[in-house]
Amino acid sequence: MPDQEILKFHAGLVDQMATKLGVDLQQSAIEGDVSIDQLSDAVLRCTGCANPNHCQSFLQQPAQADQTPEYCRNQELLRKLQP
Repeated sequence: MPDQEILKFHAGLVDQMATKLGVDLQQSAIEGDVSIDQLSDAVLRCTGCANPNHCQSFLQQPAQADQTPEYCRNQELLRKLQP
């Protein structure tokens, strides 16, 4: 299992990617659109990504995005949660 710092880093990437797509993960969880287990799984999937540096660059761009990069391992979940 990845160590705590890696998990924190990827949890941040998941949250930032959701925000970039206009998704509020906290609100989605409160409304029951996503479970805590699904969010945990999303972070674990993210730890297996081969492109975290490219992801960080993508997230630093100021414009909102309509979709994740093609390589995003959480593309399906985040698409489902988009408004």
